[in-house]
Amino acid sequence: MALKAEVLELIVCPKCKGELIYKEEVPSLDCLSCELRYPVEGDIPVLIIDKALPLDGGE
Repeated sequence: MALKAEVLELIVCPKCKGELIYKEEVPSLDCLSCELRYPVEGDIPVLIIDKALPLDGGE
């Protein structure tokens, strides 16, 4: 199950407050500004900066 559009409109990057891009295939929420990837576990976004992973080049 994917995250609902209503949820995606409300959440922002906890670090910079910028836009997050949902990657359903990973699943994750990516912040291009901070170059961080926040995991989505069981349809629940884990928006904890310490749990974020760096984006791999070009993704």
